[in-house]
Amino acid sequence: MTDKAAYKLLDVKGLKKYFPLSSGFLSRTTGYVKAVDDVSFDLYHGETLALVGESGCGKTTTGRLIIRLLNPTSGQILFRPDGPDTSPTDLAPLNNNELRPMRQHMQMVFQDPFTSLNPRKTVLEIVGEPLRLNNVAKGKDLEGRVAELLRLVGLRPEYLSRYPNAFSGGQRQRLGVARALALNPQLIIADEPVSALDVSVQAQILNLLKHLQQRLDLTYLFISHDLSVVKHISTRVAVMYVGKIVEIAPTKQLYQRPLHPYTEALLSAVHITDPSAKSQKKRIVLQGDVADPANPPSGCYFHPRCPYAEAVCKTDTPPLREIQPGRLAACHFAEELNLTGVAAMQAQATPVSD
Repeated sequence: MTDKAAYKLLDVKGLKKYFPLSSGFLSRTTGYVKAVDDVSFDLYHGETLALVGESGCGKTTTGRLIIRLLNPTSGQILFRPDGPDTSPTDLAPLNNNELRPMRQHMQMVFQDPFTSLNPRKTVLEIVGEPLRLNNVAKGKDLEGRVAELLRLVGLRPEYLSRYPNAFSGGQRQRLGVARALALNPQLIIADEPVSALDVSVQAQILNLLKHLQQRLDLTYLFISHDLSVVKHISTRVAVMYVGKIVEIAPTKQLYQRPLHPYTEALLSAVHITDPSAKSQKKRIVLQGDVADPANPPSGCYFHPRCPYAEAVCKTDTPPLREIQPGRLAACHFAEELNLTGVAAMQAQATPVSD
């Protein structure tokens, strides 16, 4: 769990995003895609909460709702940028004008560094845009601030007049990070920030993000489908499946012993470097397809693919509840199941010395 002295910077309650489905000549609404379906979690100042799950589970939509690039259907997004002794602001009902001062405190790093940077603008224009739009700096002051940001992310200030096509993928992502840091935000939402990069470059960007977090006292919501990546940067992990959070736990505890069968399946795909452990590791291949968020199954959304499902799972939706201190899971049998984590797999294959 996080340091008890830390405070809730972000508190998401009952967040929903339903996209209408229409058909017919009059385009009448015939149903909804429940992309985010009653999501609740908190994020403490100074920590990194990883939001993980398969493609299409709703994790990117959740990030975009929090930063209000999308409007929520319902729910609360309580943000406290001015410290623990202040009242939080609910971002959900705010209009664009009301959101503008709040957005200075929260920024986003996007997934693809090749499409998130305007190819027709220079580095000075790209990184300096938040400063210019918010009337923070202009002229020589703007140029000096951008040069400082470039140095902060490991790039040379001589690159100010260059265009994005002159940079590699890793360098472009550093530019994306520099742009996100321009207004000195407290919260960074990083949406798959290394998934488009080579493995060696991924490590560099992850190390950069950890260094910046320590130096600038940043808080991260780190969105990823790759639990191998999440392991090295997160404080806690929240696992999503078909628009719902099914488990939240401190990273080490989740990797050692998951409490939800879906988490166990995800962990079985984590790469293990120990050759002896690899031979003992069994990949859990889930049967069937991911549930359709426009027509989800009754009860637990995961029950058609769950090897441990019982009759109650088909009829009753399990709430996300605290199973152990700081550990939440949405499973009827979370206390009874003995699920396998990555650490357990490695321990099974590692000889015990006298």
